[in-house]
Amino acid sequence: MSEDLSQALQAQVQAAYAQGRTLDIQAGKSKTWYGNPTEGEILAVAGHSGILNYEPSELVITARAGTRLTELEATLAAHGQCLAFEPPHFAETATLGGTIASNFSGPARPYLGAARDFVLGCKLINGQGEILQFGGQVMKNVAGYDVSRLMAGALGTLGVLLELSLRVIPKPETELTLVNTLSTTDMLQQANHSARLPLPLSGFAYLDGQAYIRLSGTEGAVKQASAFIGGTALAAGTNFWLSLREQQLAFFQTTEPLWRLSLPADTGVLELAGSTLYDWGGAQRWLVSNLDALQIRNTVAEYGGHATLFRRSSEPTPVSPSVFQSLTPELMHYHRQLKQAFDPKGLFNPNRLYLGL
Repeated sequence: MSEDLSQALQAQVQAAYAQGRTLDIQAGKSKTWYGNPTEGEILAVAGHSGILNYEPSELVITARAGTRLTELEATLAAHGQCLAFEPPHFAETATLGGTIASNFSGPARPYLGAARDFVLGCKLINGQGEILQFGGQVMKNVAGYDVSRLMAGALGTLGVLLELSLRVIPKPETELTLVNTLSTTDMLQQANHSARLPLPLSGFAYLDGQAYIRLSGTEGAVKQASAFIGGTALAAGTNFWLSLREQQLAFFQTTEPLWRLSLPADTGVLELAGSTLYDWGGAQRWLVSNLDALQIRNTVAEYGGHATLFRRSSEPTPVSPSVFQSLTPELMHYHRQLKQAFDPKGLFNPNRLYLGL
């Protein structure tokens, strides 16, 4: 299905700008739970969909923001290609725009790059109702390249994404998942050592004493690397990584708060009560814990990281902490400058990213 709703979306933004109304940007609603609560008139982008340009030989695809990830990935797969950053869907309605706005990346992120690293260009509506275009459809077109990447992780607070151009990659010839029984300390040491070697790593996770190591590449490279690393081949490797990416593992089936800890990869074991799943070779850790938010964030900050309240407790709480860790005054100043440049009246998703922004 392909439909251009850009004029209707632009008209709604222009009306909101003139009347001082805020807007709640929604598409597939697969990630509406992520971020701080926001209020405003719904701006529905899901219908603005369709693949606009795809040249497999150029490794670039351009699509409207409301295009479903399932459609995009099926089109790429038919030509032996894929999105390197393995975006989680969380629902079959997940869209391209929501994926980039959240900057969610899957298990391959430390080895191949994050969602923002593959954004070549975008078209958007700013807070004054103007349609702007940045970047392009080829790597050499660098004008606006970094501006396009600003949209990744902004949660729609800087503009309404209309179109995105992404760099794609060929699907690997083969994949293999190895499982090793290791202590947490030994796992972290192996993850950091392996990351410094020329190995075809595409995933490194740890749960319940088991290290899961994924190799992706040519038959020869994977075979050689597996002999070097050792371990037991996991027949259901594809299902494991999919379940990890989509948070369908038993670990994630909890009513307690789920925290996402972002840390330097060489960080050791943190003294935090709760259950931990390690991903990205230890750089991303999922913590299920009822600990106080300040205690978690202070501990993580001591190691140069930050903590995001990814999913709140399903139980009512008297005070709910902000989803994202507070920025330093200097960083918040830059965020406010960006917000002023793109959305001077604060129409888009107020408070969704940071309170008061």
